[in-house]
Amino acid sequence: MNSSADFAISSAAVVDPHAAARADEAKLSARAAMLRGPILPTLMRLALPTIGVLVAQTLVSVAETFYVSFLGADALVGVALVFPVSMLMTMMAAGGVGSGVASAIARASGAGRHDEADALVFHALAVAIVFGFAFTLGALAFGGALYRTLGGTGGALHAAELYSRFVFLGALPIWIVNLLSAALRGIGNVRVPAFVTLAGAVILIPLSPGFIFGVGPLPGFGVAGAGIAVALYYCGAAIAMIRYLIGGRSGLRLLATRLRWELLRKILGVGVVSAINAILLNLTVLLVTAAVGRYGVEAIGGYGTASRLDYVLIPLLFGMGTAVLTMVGTNVGAGQRVRARRIAWIGAAISASFTELIGIAVALFPALWIGLFSRRPDIVETGSLYLRVVGPTYAANGLIFVLGFAAQGSGRMAWPLLAASARLIIAAGGGWVAVALFGRPPAIVFAIVAAASLAAALIFVAADLSGSIWGMDRGRRTEPKRSRL
Repeated sequence: MNSSADFAISSAAVVDPHAAARADEAKLSARAAMLRGPILPTLMRLALPTIGVLVAQTLVSVAETFYVSFLGADALVGVALVFPVSMLMTMMAAGGVGSGVASAIARASGAGRHDEADALVFHALAVAIVFGFAFTLGALAFGGALYRTLGGTGGALHAAELYSRFVFLGALPIWIVNLLSAALRGIGNVRVPAFVTLAGAVILIPLSPGFIFGVGPLPGFGVAGAGIAVALYYCGAAIAMIRYLIGGRSGLRLLATRLRWELLRKILGVGVVSAINAILLNLTVLLVTAAVGRYGVEAIGGYGTASRLDYVLIPLLFGMGTAVLTMVGTNVGAGQRVRARRIAWIGAAISASFTELIGIAVALFPALWIGLFSRRPDIVETGSLYLRVVGPTYAANGLIFVLGFAAQGSGRMAWPLLAASARLIIAAGGGWVAVALFGRPPAIVFAIVAAASLAAALIFVAADLSGSIWGMDRGRRTEPKRSRL
């Protein structure tokens, strides 16, 4: 950075010293609550705004699909082809590299290294720029070939390429918003990211049909309009987040600084592995879907409809997981590893209990879920079978998700990678062997999927019992009690 840029950013950071002082006081108060306050109320204060944000994002996605459906089947299929790729990017930004940002800042804040926390914000911005441009260039260069490989042809392929072009032209601001939001979550500031996202939902729901169909004298852009609306929103949100962090009102300050490998490593050491885990999760689903597809299109319909419930639960698990990450990272940074472990298990217990209740409900009454989407007997039969077999093991998913975020907070990423790899090998590999080599029925494949979840959960339990996920040995398991539930 040159001196004029340094001066501009540094000057903006002290425009309102009183606001900055109040923000620092709020940050210290939030840190004190995470280090010494009651665990459960603090967890819920951090989790609920994030859950609300993710629910709002889901509603926006549903609304966009509804609008696009009026353009015809080709447009709907084209958007569906792009969706898994854009979802993977979002998961990598928010839950992958974003987790690395939140973890690094939480540990620095917990240790009282506030200058380092501020420097990490600038490094997060630099990482967002690199990944954002990479996704834009990758989508422009290889998007068409990818969507063709996924089955796109004719008008559907053209719609996918058109929609993708505008969505991924907005990849840079998408990465900026997600990584700066993660930085704020790292100090326990979940309200500003929630406000920005909720404001975006309010804007996008009317903005998207305006760009798709036109409004007044302005022409509609068809399926491209949906991508334009998303890109414009994220551009505005990115500008708002940058200005907010430059102003110093958040308790973190975006200041120009020399890039240092040690700080990039703290972000990427957790973030890249977390992003790989997100890829492995999506690859597992893709390969299991392909294995089930050997039973016929109807089996894919039943499995896809039933397993969609797994994705519906992700916003709730993600909200609790990011809250656990922030509190665990702050306590690990402060040297309170036993309290960090307690926080992780409280969050895991809540998530496992919630997911298990839902799993048992749909296992006993699968029509409650399957019936929302289809009445075809073959689809209902396969989907109901999946829920009866896999539903009772949903607690394992809650455990895996939250303890994975706890490992991100502690910076110990070998265990989540091992668990995700084991799940992929058992579910996808075992499923393919059962179908292709032994011709086993769908019930066996679904049992293997359930066993894969249980195996991944057991890996996390083993990591906890050994103390390695917390960086402590078996003999160092006590510390003065500083909190209660």
